[in-house]
Amino acid sequence: MRILGIDPGSRATGYGVVDLERSKLYHVTGGIIRCGNGSLPQRLARIDRVLSEMIAETQPEVAALESIFSGCNPRTALLLAQARGVALAACGRAGVETAEHTPSQVKLAVVGYGAADKRQVQKMVQRLLGLESTPDSDEADALAVAICHAHTGGARVNG
Repeated sequence: MRILGIDPGSRATGYGVVDLERSKLYHVTGGIIRCGNGSLPQRLARIDRVLSEMIAETQPEVAALESIFSGCNPRTALLLAQARGVALAACGRAGVETAEHTPSQVKLAVVGYGAADKRQVQKMVQRLLGLESTPDSDEADALAVAICHAHTGGARVNG
């Protein structure tokens, strides 16, 4: 199964693709969509364009995202929701199923501790996927949600 993990943000959106074959994970690709300082519509259009290209190129069976964390301020939550909506639309347009996992589920699946910090997540993603270097935080978060989806057997798929 090929899984696309997405960590949406209005300025930087992380993505990571993993293959799950016979209980083993393989890193396919990952990176960050940097949106610069353009207007919000320009940044969202860039996220849509690059994610759509990534989906066409890698052909994931499912895309996994973290569910929205309600503890941030309202403006940040709104920007995150808009970037997340663009990611969901890109997946929907391509016919890719989506799944959501809470931040604590992701940390628990990757680190074994639901309140792990970002550095712990980065190091475990590196170890689990056999990466030569530690991925950037946004890329690591995207790969972590893909790993979580692989480990949980595809919980909460949103058709």
